[in-house]
Amino acid sequence: MHITELFIYPLKSARGIALPSTEIDAFGLPGDRRAMITDRDGHFVTQRELPELARIAVQPGSSELRLTMGGQQMAVQTPNAARRMNVSIWKSIVNAAVADDAVNDELSTWLGREVKLVFFDQDASRSASAEWAGEGSPVTFADGYQILVTTTGSLRALNDDLEKHGEGRVDMERFRPNIVVATEEAWPEDRWAAVEIGGIRFDLVKPCARCIMTTQDQSTGSRDVPNPMPAMGRIRMSADRRVPGPLFGWNVTPRGTGRIAVGDPVRIIEERPEGWSFKIRERA
Repeated sequence: MHITELFIYPLKSARGIALPSTEIDAFGLPGDRRAMITDRDGHFVTQRELPELARIAVQPGSSELRLTMGGQQMAVQTPNAARRMNVSIWKSIVNAAVADDAVNDELSTWLGREVKLVFFDQDASRSASAEWAGEGSPVTFADGYQILVTTTGSLRALNDDLEKHGEGRVDMERFRPNIVVATEEAWPEDRWAAVEIGGIRFDLVKPCARCIMTTQDQSTGSRDVPNPMPAMGRIRMSADRRVPGPLFGWNVTPRGTGRIAVGDPVRIIEERPEGWSFKIRERA
């Protein structure tokens, strides 16, 4: 097994960026989900309610974030650290830096509703769930954990079920992973408790429940495309009430720092023999 793809998503819910290699720190992949769109009251906004976010391409720089949507472009300077507001993401409240009014007004025009752009800077703080990741596990604007891992064998099995039912195929980008591992077997990640890559231990702490974002094209935001949710409902519906719904991929917490790259071998160092519990459904 080896890494076949690496991605970061500098602006939460906007387009991802493929990387040949990356550093790993306590937050995961540097630059991942360090910016986020909120409504005027500071509640986070994603493709779930605003599919148009998929049309925003992002290019990070040393002191700016360059955004492109259609024929429109904008260079956003790192905001003044003193310009701050509390923002909410799920159950977390984060004190974030806020882009200036001109940037927020322009983004509001692009997206057709009033929004703000906020940044997870050096003064911001947030922790992943201690129940799953342990105490003091830092995370930025990701949904809950530092890294999402998926495998090629699992995507192949999902697409096999989709095609069996005449529902098309989907690409891995629908699931917005950070690390994609090449595997022959389907769903081996359910049994991995920890893997080692580049001398770093990565703990697989919680399976990832999937939502409507997987039904959207990750370049256009269109939902008039093949939908993986029916297949996940048939073969990946969790039977564990702690994580309900259809599952694909695992949330991962790094336990060290270093550098990883596409092509690096992935070694299983701890397993959960019981895997994860799924509902048994009749296969049509």
